[in-house]
Amino acid sequence: MSLESQLANTFRSCNTFHHFDKYSDILSPELIQQGFEQAGVATVRRRRLPLEAVLWSVVGMSLFRQQSVWDIANQLDIVLPDKRRFVAPSAVVQARQRLGEEGVKQVFKKMAAHSYQSSNFETWCGLNLLSVDGVVWRTTDTPENHQEFKAQRNQSSENIYPKIRMVCLMELTSHQLIDSAFSDYRTSEMRLAEELIEQTPDQSLTIFDKGYYSLGLLNRWNKVGQERHWMLPVRKDFQYDVVHKYSQSDAIVAIKTSPQARKKFSDLPEIIEARLVSKVIKGKEYQVLTSMRDGLRFPGEDIVELYRYRWEIELGYREMKQTLLDSEYTLRSKRPDMVRQELWGILLAYNLIRQVMTKAASNLDSVWPNQLSSTSSAMAVTQYFAALPLTSPGKLPKHYEVLLQPISMFILPPRRDDRNYPRWVKLKPNLNYRLEKMPVSLTDWHYPARRFFI
Repeated sequence: MSLESQLANTFRSCNTFHHFDKYSDILSPELIQQGFEQAGVATVRRRRLPLEAVLWSVVGMSLFRQQSVWDIANQLDIVLPDKRRFVAPSAVVQARQRLGEEGVKQVFKKMAAHSYQSSNFETWCGLNLLSVDGVVWRTTDTPENHQEFKAQRNQSSENIYPKIRMVCLMELTSHQLIDSAFSDYRTSEMRLAEELIEQTPDQSLTIFDKGYYSLGLLNRWNKVGQERHWMLPVRKDFQYDVVHKYSQSDAIVAIKTSPQARKKFSDLPEIIEARLVSKVIKGKEYQVLTSMRDGLRFPGEDIVELYRYRWEIELGYREMKQTLLDSEYTLRSKRPDMVRQELWGILLAYNLIRQVMTKAASNLDSVWPNQLSSTSSAMAVTQYFAALPLTSPGKLPKHYEVLLQPISMFILPPRRDDRNYPRWVKLKPNLNYRLEKMPVSLTDWHYPARRFFI
């Protein structure tokens, strides 16, 4: 090979370095490589659409909801240079299949863990506030998705669209996702929540809904790790024995476990001690069960008030479906493996936006990331991604700082605590329609001149 050819190959290789360095301020290339190695998809073969490019196109499917995957790959300028300016649409599809769902999943998990460990969140009594809750996603109506994910059904009929049940673990002050698990629609949320136990960080308080009352799940959640506390409201028929009373509305109670629960959870003892705190709000008594039994460190007056922060995870799901996906609730992928890949891409794209918001909020005083507008921030991040191909590599740090400045100004007004929206039962529709005895048919007799037919 001549010296001229060697220099040409060298400059061609150097010209490709900045294609993915443009996104390093948002997502570290080291984390991407670690995720690919964990998933077993890392390769040294050079392609026009390397795995990093495919990953960003999957993320772009959530940011640019109205565009095809092929348009996204070309717009983000993530295709390595060649004689042809664009790649074929079939090449993008094959590249997504080559990446698979596991590659995007591992990158999300690596990024979520790194972002949580590197951020300083607001705490309560030294504990980070977390929450676990479920959400349902709708997939396209294909036979493969019906067989894989199942559909909602009742006694008389079955829903048209297959659905996916997902459970997420979220940090409440920033809305950043820590971990997620999903399966077909008929899998219970408590079963999916068990998959999140290992990734739950220490020194944390996880707030559950009352539907997650499972002594085996709660006991394991508390015992694995250090200071992994939980709390949830209990039903009125809750059975317990009082062990010690801090006050009239605050006590340590003993709860008997069932043989069925001990059979399912081998580490579950016959009796569990927890703390039961009650409070009357607007004439109604609320009871909260928690593993925080230290009455001096954890004030009982604040424990019941903490439960209202559980609503933050519901707001996070709204941000994903309405803001990020523009209220287009049906996922665009048609194969089950690509559906799962798209879901992990949605979670990754959402976390990237929340990470930028957390960074912007850190430059402000006494402002939490969840006090910034998610809609305006998502638009700013999307515009940032769209403008990256036109930005020279040397100006990228400056453009990232410029991105943080307007997001720091998207502060929402204080929430009104006096707003009350009581639940109402919707009226059932009247389906007793009058049927025509002799329905009219559109025939040539009604349109003799055939003026209305093409």
